[in-house]
Amino acid sequence: MILLDTNVLIYASTQNSPFEAWSKQIIADAVVTQGAAVNAISLAEICAGENQPEKVADTIRSWGINILDIPAAAAEISAIAYRDYRKRRHIHSDKDSPITPLPDFFIGAHAQIMGWSLATADLGRFQTYFPSVILITP
Repeated sequence: MILLDTNVLIYASTQNSPFEAWSKQIIADAVVTQGAAVNAISLAEICAGENQPEKVADTIRSWGINILDIPAAAAEISAIAYRDYRKRRHIHSDKDSPITPLPDFFIGAHAQIMGWSLATADLGRFQTYFPSVILITP
């Protein structure tokens, strides 16, 4: 299974986006080979930007993408990675971060716990805080 970061879906559905062709190809390849999935975090992020959020899940499924719940075991991994992020951010910029983990940390933890690759156009946090996750990037 290849877990898709939210930005892959956004790029694939936005004409003339910088990674439109790449995103569409990643989705198509994943659907016909290993399988493609997004989790509830990505679904919520997509729904938040849509005028008709009630139609988003059906659209995603029509592309052959599975929508999955996040395993509870991912919470601890997400929290540990996010805690490290907060410490680094404070050390390097003297800025604090919200206590609630950012969506990327749940997505990265989900991929890590399942042993899946993660398709994303955003290397930064995933590469730093989830180094064992194989990233598929443009």
